[in-house]
Amino acid sequence: MLFALLCKDKPGHLNVRMDTRPTHIEHLNKLNAEGTLKIAGPFLDDDGKPCGSLIIVEAESKEAARALADADPYAKAGLFESVEVKAYNWVFNKPEA
Repeated sequence: MLFALLCKDKPGHLNVRMDTRPTHIEHLNKLNAEGTLKIAGPFLDDDGKPCGSLIIVEAESKEAARALADADPYAKAGLFESVEVKAYNWVFNKPEA
């Protein structure tokens, strides 16, 4: 099952995002290699600076998806003000497996 992780950065925490980015990318690369990661990228504010993240993962349950969100280096560094985990149904432009 797919889950969207909707992550909102804390205001004024761009430095935390940039400092933690290398380990965050390493984490996402691992999830990608496992086939767990489907989509990932930052939300941008009106100035074009990252202000949150959208990550779509495949997991067995909402709890498993939440555990993936909690394991993200950004989450561990305290970057996020909030993380919403929502079941997701990929309908259009889904790549064939």
